Amino acid sequence: MLTPKRPYFVRAMHEWLTDNGFTPYLMTDATHPELLAPTEYAQDGKLVLAISYQATNNLLIDNDGLSFQGRFGGVSKDIWIPMQAVVGIYAKEDPSEGFFFDPSEYDGYTPPDDPDDIDDSDDDDEPPKKSGHLKFV
Repeated sequence: MLTPKRPYFVRAMHEWLTDNGFTPYLMTDATHPELLAPTEYAQDGKLVLAISYQATNNLLIDNDGLSFQGRFGGVSKDIWIPMQAVVGIYAKEDPSEGFFFDPSEYDGYTPPDDPDDIDDSDDDDEPPKKSGHLKFV
């Protein structure tokens, strides 16, 4: 099964928005059970968060989700947004500049326990190819 495209588009759009002087906003599904965010700021089941480098501390966008520290009501909070909870990313200044995602993209998707376990070959007759490994010393 292919991995979802959403994390790649979120990272790319965040970089593009930042490079072009926009403020990246992230719209999330505030009802997602794994979301760790101040849902008291949600409206209609959606929570919108500024995710610019100025509004966040230690922003990390990976394939599983987004994590950062943000200030809400003057109090610093640790935020975790699973990628499945991301509804869209767009520019605060112009909401037409961004992406909104198909909510069914993660239906039936189960992430592998180990990235090396991903079998993307269609030909089972060939032995698996060995990949190189980098070692930092």
